Amino acid sequence: MSEQPTQAVALTYDGKSAPFVSASGGSELAEEIIRIAKEHEVPIYENPQLVEILARLEIGDEIPELLYRTIAEIIAFVYMLKGKTPEGFNRKQETAAARLSPPP
Repeated sequence: MSEQPTQAVALTYDGKSAPFVSASGGSELAEEIIRIAKEHEVPIYENPQLVEILARLEIGDEIPELLYRTIAEIIAFVYMLKGKTPEGFNRKQETAAARLSPPP
C-alpha cells in the first residue's frame, strides 16, 4: 500500500518563461493535485526534498534560479517520455554539436 502524499506541488511551463507554481497544498489538497494530474496523464515526479523547497513558494511564483537545472532536467525527461521536443529544438543539430564538443 502506498503512502498518501503529505504535500504536492504542480508546476506549469509554457516553454517561454520560467516554470511557475500553479498548485500547492498538503493532505487532501495534495491528494487532489495528484488525482487531477493522473486524470490528465501529467507525469508525476516524486522527490520529497524538491517538494519541500517548492512548497515554500506562493502560487504564481516562478521557480528560483537555483532550481533551473534540476527542473529543466525533469521537463526534458517528460518531453522525452511523451516523444516531444521543445519548440525550436533541432535534435540532429544538437546531436552533432554534442559529438563535436570535447568532454568537460
